[in-house]
Amino acid sequence: MIAISFIPLATMITPIFILTLVLCYFSVLMLISYLTSKEDSNKEFFTANRSSSWYLVAFGMVGASLSGVTFISVPGWIEASQFSYFQVVLGYMVGYFVVAYVLLPVYYKNQVTSIYQYLDVRLGKNSHRAGALFFFISRVLGAAFRLFLVAIVLQQFIFDALHVPFEFTVILSIALIWIYTQRGGIKTIVWTDTLQTSLMILAVFLSILYINKELGWSMMDFLKSAEFEQYNSVLVTDSFLVRNHFFKSFIGGIFITICMTGLDQDMMQKNLSCRNLKDAQKNMVVFSLVLVVVTGLFMLLGALLYIYAGKEGIALPLMDGNPKTDLLFPEIALNGTLGLGVGITFILGLIAAAYSSADSALTSLTTSFCVDFLAIEKQDPAKQKSLRKKTHIGMSFLLILVVIAFKHILNTNVIDSLLTVAGYTYGPLLGLFAFSIFTKYTIKDRYVWFVVFASVGLTSFLGGIDAAVLGGYQVGYELLPLNGLFTFVGLILIRSKQN
Repeated sequence: MIAISFIPLATMITPIFILTLVLCYFSVLMLISYLTSKEDSNKEFFTANRSSSWYLVAFGMVGASLSGVTFISVPGWIEASQFSYFQVVLGYMVGYFVVAYVLLPVYYKNQVTSIYQYLDVRLGKNSHRAGALFFFISRVLGAAFRLFLVAIVLQQFIFDALHVPFEFTVILSIALIWIYTQRGGIKTIVWTDTLQTSLMILAVFLSILYINKELGWSMMDFLKSAEFEQYNSVLVTDSFLVRNHFFKSFIGGIFITICMTGLDQDMMQKNLSCRNLKDAQKNMVVFSLVLVVVTGLFMLLGALLYIYAGKEGIALPLMDGNPKTDLLFPEIALNGTLGLGVGITFILGLIAAAYSSADSALTSLTTSFCVDFLAIEKQDPAKQKSLRKKTHIGMSFLLILVVIAFKHILNTNVIDSLLTVAGYTYGPLLGLFAFSIFTKYTIKDRYVWFVVFASVGLTSFLGGIDAAVLGGYQVGYELLPLNGLFTFVGLILIRSKQN
């Protein structure tokens, strides 16, 4: 009988092996880019000639919404939050229906390229620019959060071993994204997002399967286990004072979706590439249902990871000397004993997560800057394509700088940081669009800047109040609707006298 010695996974999944997978994956993205970007026009880049199939958009949006944040950060957050994040996810689903049947009809009726053009039509140029600016800030920070999360994993498990600095990891990641999006724009992204979503779902499904197999469990054994009961608490209803109470989380989830999807050029640009409003609405409804199921799978994976880590004595990886929950999944997948299959599927899922949100963010930032700030349609037609390409390069450099800066200032779980920042940056967008859609007032547009910045300032003040001062009440994701309300009231105060 031949004895087979165990080969540690880390010796098989070497940095060179991972780089090879990255390059192979990148080659596939380049092929998709080549096949979808032969026209290389601004219309193709911004709207895909409004010819995208709704089911492709719906499936691809799942990957863009999940990104590296859900892929890594949600599983790592389970020990601290259990399944309470699912309260927010249920709110997401309600929010998607609001987007489908309130916001999308407005955008299609006005035939906008950038959704913030609607604010120009309804309120004026300053409102248009204010909305675009807050999207710009929100999307730069959101994309940087997601890219940062993937970059630290690549750094920890690949580039540190090659003595490559973190800054190079970030530059390489964004440079690859720039290469395959710089011609086809949103048309390319609709197709690449479909591939990326498939890989992310495959990765989480296979990871759950392999970990259960290693533990000697079936899926039902896992769900009925005493270990799972330590993590499966969903509803938080004991005290309204706590930050993650059901009502606050659910309402916060609704408004997070309305703002981070319905008022976000990144996500809406895909919807506006559909053939018509009816297709866009079908896309949004199907997407919402699939997203809830897939997010649930990621949370189940998180519980499994902590159970497996406990049984195997695996400690949380350290980053700059501090435990980092976001690194638990990659630590088990790449340095554990689950086999080559888990390692490879994790890498492919991670790469997909890296590109699925960042590529569309880069495209939407380019679109918004060109349309909302540079008024590209009014420029010399011969120079429009060149202007778009220069802007695309500029947005790439901006993302590089912000991601590198995050390495020195972030010290919390990334998904919690992302949703917290959204409360400050998306609130003015919520107020501007709510006022525009649900009232018939016009405003003294020149004062809108004072309103939006005063709203953010007041929200920041409330968010910074110690819970003890509020009788133990912890402010959570309700900051977002409060910020929107402050903006709405401010717009009422500067409405024109004739109203």
